Amino acid sequence: MSPDRSQLPLPDPETTGPDAVEQFDIAELGRLLKEHRGPLSLRQAAAEAGVSFSTLTRVEAGAQPDLATFTRLCAWLGVSPSRFFTPTATRQVSPLDQAITHLHADPRLTDDAANKISSVLRDLYDALAKEAVPAAPALACHLRAASVLRPGVPQRLADLLTDMNTELERLVEAGEL
Repeated sequence: MSPDRSQLPLPDPETTGPDAVEQFDIAELGRLLKEHRGPLSLRQAAAEAGVSFSTLTRVEAGAQPDLATFTRLCAWLGVSPSRFFTPTATRQVSPLDQAITHLHADPRLTDDAANKISSVLRDLYDALAKEAVPAAPALACHLRAASVLRPGVPQRLADLLTDMNTELERLVEAGEL
C-alpha cells in the first residue's frame, strides 16, 4: 500500500498546464534594436527593417510588437526569435494529480468521499502504472497578434519552438554550447 498522500497540496492551475508560457524579454529586444541601429535615425532604421517609424520607436521604448513586426525586426537584427524567450519554470502535473484535483472540486463529493476515491486511485495507479519517459516540455508563445494568426500558425510556431528547444538541449548536453 502506498503512503497517504491525501494531505499533499493540490496542483495550482495558475502555474501549470497550457497557460504557463515562456517569458518574452522585450527589454533585450529594445536594447538590441538601439545597438543595431547605431548612428541611423529611427526613420532610416525603420525603413531598413520594414516597419513603421512609430512602431520602431515604441518597440525600442519597451512596447511589445505584433508577430509580423517581431519577425521582421528579428530578421533585420539577424537573430533567432527564440533568443528573446526564457522558459518559465513550471511544475508538471501528472494525470493522477489532475484526476484527484477534479475529484476534490466535485460538489457532489464530500471531502471524505473524495479522499477515499483518491486513495483508491493512488493505490491502483501505483500498482499498474509503468515508469514513463518524461515528455518534452511544451512550449507556448504569447504575442499580441496571436488572436489574429491564420488557422494552424500557432501550432506550427509551437512546433518550431519545440524543435529549436530540443536541438538546443541536445547541443548543451553534447557540450557544444
